[in-house]
Amino acid sequence: MSDTSHQISRLVKHRGATVPTFLYGTAWKEAQTEELTAAAIESGFLGIDTANQRRHYYEAGVGKGIQLALAKKNLQRSDLFLQTKFTYAASQDHRLPYDPETDYTTQVRQSFASSLEHLNTSYLDSYILHGPASSQGLNDADWEVWRALENLQKSGSVKLIGVSNIDFGQLQLLVERSEVKPAFVQNRCYARTRWDARIRALCHANDIIYQGFSLLTANSVELKQPELLAISKRLGCSLPQVVFRFALQVGMIPLTGTTSKSHMLEDIAAYDKELTEEEMDIIENIAFKVK
Repeated sequence: MSDTSHQISRLVKHRGATVPTFLYGTAWKEAQTEELTAAAIESGFLGIDTANQRRHYYEAGVGKGIQLALAKKNLQRSDLFLQTKFTYAASQDHRLPYDPETDYTTQVRQSFASSLEHLNTSYLDSYILHGPASSQGLNDADWEVWRALENLQKSGSVKLIGVSNIDFGQLQLLVERSEVKPAFVQNRCYARTRWDARIRALCHANDIIYQGFSLLTANSVELKQPELLAISKRLGCSLPQVVFRFALQVGMIPLTGTTSKSHMLEDIAAYDKELTEEEMDIIENIAFKVK
């Protein structure tokens, strides 16, 4: 576990790129996507996570929201960290951002070009494989897609590449056999696995930053435990703030997808809290206190 820190930087350097330590996630926002993306940036979020997967994301709406916020906040594109994903056809609906009859390299290029257009940008800060093609190992499709991502990074079109929804064995394979190692792993983060402790340790050993999503929704039972309520009371803050502060303190980048503008401000205020080592241990093992 990382040592606690009185101040956690809102921006860190990672493999030559500047990365925010808290991201706003844009899944499942549909018609509200533009408004909520703009609100998140106006609330202080400098990192936006999306995907070119119309089934769950409205990437073009994210782009519109970014433009609104940049104008309102007098920010430049370079002030933001934009991360999106390539998603296999099996996880898409009929609104595909590429021709599924082409090879995977072409699919990646077409999806990437579509993302640049949606987000009104000439480059991406991070491009993520949304998940391996199957639940077991990495197949030929995964390796072709990964090579395409590597080439995008080498060309300068993407600063960093990564992978989402990946298990320990798959990540080991990717680290061992890839030419450009993933800079990020983004997983749904469960308290019952000590907040994905095994994969986080593998990430730490390989200079990979772990991004955790569904920190609240995936752990609703654990968040009702009296030990967490006591920590919340001591800090005078909300339970989400406790969880996000834990994530920041343990060294992961948390994602929040709140649709409440007041909660955006509340979530980002987690930077101003601090947990003791004892409280960190309680939260890390909270799943094992569930009655």
